[in-house]
Amino acid sequence: MADAHVDQTPVASPQVVAAETRTAHTTSRLPEPAQASPRPGPKRAIPREPELTPAEAPDEKTSTRTGEVVSRETGPVPMAKPAVTRRIVVANQKGGVGKTTTAVNLAAALAQGGLSVLVVDLDPQGNASTALGVEHNSGVVGSYEALIDGEPAGRHLVASPESGNLWVLPASIELAGAEIQLVSMVAREQRLAKSLQALLAERHFDYVFMDCPPSLGLLTLNALVAAQEILIPIQCEYYALEGVSQLMWTIQTVISQLNEGLRLSTVLLTMFDGRTRLSAQVAAEVERHFPNETLTTRIPRSVRVSEAPSYGQTVLSYEPTSLGAMAYRNAAVELTQNDVVQPAKEQH
Repeated sequence: MADAHVDQTPVASPQVVAAETRTAHTTSRLPEPAQASPRPGPKRAIPREPELTPAEAPDEKTSTRTGEVVSRETGPVPMAKPAVTRRIVVANQKGGVGKTTTAVNLAAALAQGGLSVLVVDLDPQGNASTALGVEHNSGVVGSYEALIDGEPAGRHLVASPESGNLWVLPASIELAGAEIQLVSMVAREQRLAKSLQALLAERHFDYVFMDCPPSLGLLTLNALVAAQEILIPIQCEYYALEGVSQLMWTIQTVISQLNEGLRLSTVLLTMFDGRTRLSAQVAAEVERHFPNETLTTRIPRSVRVSEAPSYGQTVLSYEPTSLGAMAYRNAAVELTQNDVVQPAKEQH
């Protein structure tokens, strides 16, 4: 009988089998060699300007965010002097549209451009005075005394630290009661006009800006009677045109009864965000209603513009290279090029 075949292969000990098994498992868990992607760092927790996409980033000559030709200069830009003093009221009965922000930043841009500018603060909150670095506490003399007591406005002008060419007739909390006090006064709508005419007869200013409260009361009415031009800031948001029709009706009433030389000269779009369809739609609607008055420059929504007043500054001195500062500087240049006041219409 043949011998049975015996397998001569050596049998590994249990300890060796266990060791080989652990090695195989460890090898299978190793990842394939690859280029590790860098971990993103922590995001900054400080406010920053919205970053522009390549399609929105401005080049040396053209801002494609707004579509108009602009200057990239961050310092003072020389401005053309008007033939006569331009008296401009910045008005909109709708609050939160950038009315005071527009008044102070345009005034600062013009003053830095070499023009003499006066800002008349008629808002009891005194936000324009704050942004221009001027005190407006209770007891500060200024626009209230010019309106109610008939004091010469020239006595109460305060120089703004924003520019050697910029002066302010500050507001005070006493203006809150001026509406009631004006009701019983004779020629109550003419009081600011008479005060400014007396001031301008003694001292020259290239521009006078009047910042009004968000209402159509007697303070705003005094400014409309004292002005030659109206500048309406309109926010690029839903309901942007709400209230503008009422303001236009008031303007027409003032023109027909109190100030026939008044006219709407400028509409400025504020808080514009070129990344949203809503802003573009609102801008198109405003330009359709005011094709000749709307400036091509649009003021972008900007954290820097909002921060500046808390430091008692305009955005032009707080962050002169920001998008907001550049936009207001460009808007000021446009304003000087749109000189609608003729010397024959100047009143003294």
